[in-house]
Amino acid sequence: MSLNSIMGTATSGMMAAQTGLRITSDNIANVNTKGYVRKTISQSNMLSNGMGVGVSIDAIKRATDRFLTTASLNAASDSARTTVVAESLNNVQQLFGDPTGSTSFFSRLDDIFTAFSAAQDDPSSTLLRGQAMTRVDQFLSESARITSSISKLGKDADTRISGDVDRVNDLLSQIDGLNTDITRAKVAGADATGAENVQSGLVDELSKLMNVQVTPRTMGGVVVRSTEGLPLAGDGAAQVTYQTSPTATGYLTVQLANGSPVPTPLNISSGEIKGLMEIRNVELINISDQLGEFTSRAAEEINRAANAASAVPAPATLRGRDTGLDAQAAITGFTGKTTIALTDGTGMVQRRIDIDFDAGTMSIDGGAGPAFTSGNFVTQLNTAMGGLGTASFSGGALSLSGVGGLGVAVADDATTPASKIGKGFSHYFGLNDIIRTNGYSPYETGLTATDAHGFTSGTMTIRLTDVEGGRIRDVVVDAPVGGTMQDMLDVLNSRATGVGLYGQFSLNGNGQMTFASNTTTQVTMSVVGDTTERGPGGPSVSQLFGLGPAERSTRGEKFFVNPAMEQNSSLVPFAQLDLAQAIAGNPALAIGDSRGALALAKSGDTVTNFSAAGDASSATMTVSRYAADFSGSIARKANTADSRKDSAAAVASEVDSQRQSEEGVNLDEELINLTTYQQAFNASARLIQAARDMYDVLTDLVR
Repeated sequence: MSLNSIMGTATSGMMAAQTGLRITSDNIANVNTKGYVRKTISQSNMLSNGMGVGVSIDAIKRATDRFLTTASLNAASDSARTTVVAESLNNVQQLFGDPTGSTSFFSRLDDIFTAFSAAQDDPSSTLLRGQAMTRVDQFLSESARITSSISKLGKDADTRISGDVDRVNDLLSQIDGLNTDITRAKVAGADATGAENVQSGLVDELSKLMNVQVTPRTMGGVVVRSTEGLPLAGDGAAQVTYQTSPTATGYLTVQLANGSPVPTPLNISSGEIKGLMEIRNVELINISDQLGEFTSRAAEEINRAANAASAVPAPATLRGRDTGLDAQAAITGFTGKTTIALTDGTGMVQRRIDIDFDAGTMSIDGGAGPAFTSGNFVTQLNTAMGGLGTASFSGGALSLSGVGGLGVAVADDATTPASKIGKGFSHYFGLNDIIRTNGYSPYETGLTATDAHGFTSGTMTIRLTDVEGGRIRDVVVDAPVGGTMQDMLDVLNSRATGVGLYGQFSLNGNGQMTFASNTTTQVTMSVVGDTTERGPGGPSVSQLFGLGPAERSTRGEKFFVNPAMEQNSSLVPFAQLDLAQAIAGNPALAIGDSRGALALAKSGDTVTNFSAAGDASSATMTVSRYAADFSGSIARKANTADSRKDSAAAVASEVDSQRQSEEGVNLDEELINLTTYQQAFNASARLIQAARDMYDVLTDLVR
């Protein structure tokens, strides 16, 4: 080997050792730098005609493990998702209060029954009546407050999702831009690890927002893809958009950098955005829906007892609730018998109208009266009242009034009571309700498939989403002109223009419409918009039947105490119409009668049917039992979410620890490397010195 070859070999060794010293010093200097990945050098033997001629620095690399990195990114996504879900559910649980305490939401219902029980002992006490109404108002106010707060949590989630999506787009743009810098450095043989560290940190941040797949590019940098493989960064940055609606399920779309101009649905399965979408689209809606069902059924049972009773003296007017129906549809379907009594101030019956819905007849004070159909019921009832009272039906509501100081009381027959969808005559129309609502919950209309649907105009836009919350399609359905409820169902369920490819709408025995997925993968529906009307100014399809989360999840804030009873507690129905006393010539309504108050106190123990709401199945139980189960389910959800959060955090911590042990700087190792490179540098320097000495000897010999 020539002296020049020796010099070249030694020089390459010095350069390699010098590079190693520089890399080691950089590692040591950044031992406490967050996100810094230690650097290593890759070197190889230089050959010339099969003979070693020194060492070559092939590359300066980051000490990464692809599999550990992938595991870390996935763990970070899961931890972020479970954390945001746990925090939100914990906030929801706090809204309801401690279920074991005396100030929780569910204890408010017990307070109502306790107040009615106390009023039973002295039914004429204005103070006790007022206290009972206050307890009812507190319960409904709490329901409204919690419903509103849950709605606000959903809006906050919307805001956070939009902010996170903006950050995702910023990160994708930066990650994609760094690919150019990294590739340029690698092609030039320069150190690209600085840019790679920055890019790695951006990918780590991105993974906390949404789970992604990351693969290295041949010329340096990375390619970022979604879980289904859509390219988000690497060869151009994609643009993610959050498609939100105040009434429908929100979802993500992505505009690919080199793809179709039409945005593509983007599905993610983890990350903070996924957790927020779960909270916004599923968890909050489920809890709010179940709250609405609970409040609705509690109100139904209190009103059931109230409508079987009367104030003393009877009120001059009984104004019913808006059924959302016309008079004929509202009367159709009634069976059994009921009695409408017009009473004076002493409780004496001045006119008694017995109505037999099965026979379609009315009797007046025990004598013959007019026959009726569902179409002329109100007209014939006015005839039967004989000028002592009036009946009217307007805006979906029935009203009964006495004339000349007479009051109105209603009682169903004890043997064959009037009934429609399990409600008595007064209860169905809400004539003597203590609790009113601005909505139509519990959405049991009593309509059948053969009844006229009554919707005269408008369209309904239905959004179908998959189990991951991604939009499948929006379906626009026009209300059919005329026809029956079956015609309405056929239009909604059409495979060509309706939802028939994914699910079916159906009408149960109580006239309640529900949607069920008919695919192996669960499909859910929400209503984007609904301009249909049942008659001029009437309710839309979604309002009347409670379709979509926007309608169902807000019903808990629509209940309020009957204003007339709130202002005048003497109208609270604590007595019951006693027709046997009327026959004997005695007052049918008596001061001191507390049978109505007793029924109100026991209304929480009445077994009733709860519809499926949120993720809770339909059930048959008492209101008090449902309250206990509902309270427990909220606590279980919060505890389960906390447990999942802790587990995911533990996994993320362990994986990060392993990743850090691989990527982080170990001072002991670096000091060993420092000594090794220093000795290698000295050895190469000595070799150069030796070659120089030999060169000097040779030149001296020549002289």
